[in-house]
Amino acid sequence: MSSPSQFCTFTLADLLFGIEVDRVQEVIRSLELTSVPLANEVVEGLINLRGQIVTAFDLRRRLDLPPREDGQRPMNIVVRTGDGELSLLVDEIGDVVDVDESTFESAPETLEGTARELIRGAYKLDGRLLLVLDTERAVSLPVAV
Repeated sequence: MSSPSQFCTFTLADLLFGIEVDRVQEVIRSLELTSVPLANEVVEGLINLRGQIVTAFDLRRRLDLPPREDGQRPMNIVVRTGDGELSLLVDEIGDVVDVDESTFESAPETLEGTARELIRGAYKLDGRLLLVLDTERAVSLPVAV
């Protein structure tokens, strides 16, 4: 029997994503962002997390999804990466779910472009797919030439 894994879930544009629970430091509501001039377009800004300055990435932009509707404030998932803590801006934070490794499949063929590169695969849940985000790749920005 396969061992279960736990994922922190969130939504972006009606898609369900997951990050391994052990990568998540905390989840918090929308915080005030300070913009960063000349930063990559996926860097929405900086947040002050109890005195720690954390870079906030807009996952919609990173995954080439349409922008949020006006007035829709993103939520923060603060994750631990090789470069320290980073905030991922998402539409809505979901639950922590247990998944069985036997339900894991490769990324759906319908994913295209950047999203295909950043999704490691998917778990089948009740009537839905949980897309597993490769956190390290998602926060590694391409070098401008």
